[in-house]
Amino acid sequence: MNKTIEYFNEHAEKQFREAFAVKDHDMQDLFLSKVKPGGHILDFGCGSGRDTEYFRSKGFTVTAADGSKEFCRLASEYLKQEVRCMEFSELCAEDEFDGIFAQASIMHLPHDELRALFPKMIWALKKDGILYASFKYGDFEGWSHGRWFTYLTEDTIRALAEDLPCEILEVGRSGLENEALYGFSWIYLILKKN
Repeated sequence: MNKTIEYFNEHAEKQFREAFAVKDHDMQDLFLSKVKPGGHILDFGCGSGRDTEYFRSKGFTVTAADGSKEFCRLASEYLKQEVRCMEFSELCAEDEFDGIFAQASIMHLPHDELRALFPKMIWALKKDGILYASFKYGDFEGWSHGRWFTYLTEDTIRALAEDLPCEILEVGRSGLENEALYGFSWIYLILKKN
């Protein structure tokens, strides 16, 4: 089994509790502002299910998926809906979703696996579907605190969309106000399928 998934299985209870301490929905609202109202969203790497529940409260249909069986168990209980237990590489869908939300999730893949995943995510979107993905900002790639991380910059995040049938709607930064406290900030990418 993937060592990062093992980490999340071991720490799921603690991270599940901590997820609900975060009350900010700015990035979720930014994503939803671009997705067809009432559309079908894939919460890709849903963790606790907190974002899935928020999207449902806004009238969207949500498929939640995560690679950690423990997160899937906890999120399924919380959401009272099945959470798909699947690794990112197992995504196999065509024209199924109006939006894919991958916040702080696919950053746990090596860069070569990210390059393979982006076409699959675009393929899984309907025409005009929206993909949101966020990563820690920087040029680090490797193991840290028991998990694999791939950090990205403006150039490297844009490169993931090269030669794909999509339009880059936005590349932005968030969490800059907390960078000194936590030692990192975020970069996000929003794509629209052509």
